[in-house]
Amino acid sequence: MKLAERMSRIGVESAFEVLLRARELERQGRHVIHLEIGEPDFPTPAHIVEAAKQALDEGYTHYGPTQGLPELREVVAEYISRTRQIRVGPEHVSIVPGGKPIIFFPILALIEPGDEVIYPNPGFPIYESMIRFSGARPVPIPLLEDRGFSFDLGVLEKSISPKTKMLILNSPQNPTGGIIPPEDIRAIADLVRDRDLLVLSDEIYSRIYYGEPPASIASLPGMLEKTIILDGFSKTYAMTGWRMGYGVMPEWLVDAVNKLMVNSNSCTASFTQRAGLAAILGPQQPVEDMVAEFHRRRDTFCAGLNGIPGFRCALPGGAFYAFANITGTGMGSKELADLLLYEAGVSCLSGGAFGEHGEGYIRFSYANSYENLMLAVDRIQAAVAARVPAGSRR
Repeated sequence: MKLAERMSRIGVESAFEVLLRARELERQGRHVIHLEIGEPDFPTPAHIVEAAKQALDEGYTHYGPTQGLPELREVVAEYISRTRQIRVGPEHVSIVPGGKPIIFFPILALIEPGDEVIYPNPGFPIYESMIRFSGARPVPIPLLEDRGFSFDLGVLEKSISPKTKMLILNSPQNPTGGIIPPEDIRAIADLVRDRDLLVLSDEIYSRIYYGEPPASIASLPGMLEKTIILDGFSKTYAMTGWRMGYGVMPEWLVDAVNKLMVNSNSCTASFTQRAGLAAILGPQQPVEDMVAEFHRRRDTFCAGLNGIPGFRCALPGGAFYAFANITGTGMGSKELADLLLYEAGVSCLSGGAFGEHGEGYIRFSYANSYENLMLAVDRIQAAVAARVPAGSRR
């Protein structure tokens, strides 16, 4: 036997591969600062954990509805309606195990071989992986540093063709931390409103921003019925291991997602959904405190990177990633990422892992302690000092 041909078209998420290499170094006695993995370093808030314990005691240990518990879908619909200034009901909500199924399922349900899907590059690797797996043609749109890592709208317009069936947006964005400006969101809506395509709006970092709230394209006239909102609990509530996300989409697409759910997962764990209720309805101060700390880390860590010869790091508007331009070092992204891991004990990701337009950058997750981030800056400074000419300019 051999694997089906389609398996040659599916990719991986490099953060987990680099994490394994870093763990191996730790087993050898090395001290490694983990700036590779994209998860908050904060504990899940106590009231959420207690809600899960109570749910277990109350017997939420059996199958639940494939689409999700009705009470959680109701609360999610109210939350999305309030925060995006739109009107959706529980019939538009699908609760799924993590955010990735809301990439996986809609692409499988909507995209045929030969279709085209536009996506951001550099971008979350699973976008391109799933586009290729479906047999469609991925159409990358470069994110530009001088536009705050937003699209070149002219390139986007020229890239839309009669074969375009989906446009993927991500704001705040992984890996750059960029936020699509409201005027760009409006321009994108004007480009696609009258076209036969859907927008997958990945808003998993919607609560982690440092200025004005990010705009959702679903809030613009004529876009709600054309948009799939992806959000969840992992980043906002430090619940990455709980595996719980959701999609908000037109009701006809919910039916298709339900079919894929019942064929793959049956349902999302019931007791985690009860914890999700507590997350949305309970105190939000832990979220605000976490974002305030990320803000503090962002400012100091990026300033530290900008003091290293050959580095240039714009302040990200959201998420918890610093996407540093390292072209001034004269090294490639993977070369430098490997140097930092093996010589400096700083685990980070090559920008090239996020697509061809990520080459020349390194992604650092500043979801680590302030002290470790400052130590990482010192280690990076020492590791690259001998590799960069003294007169290097950024």
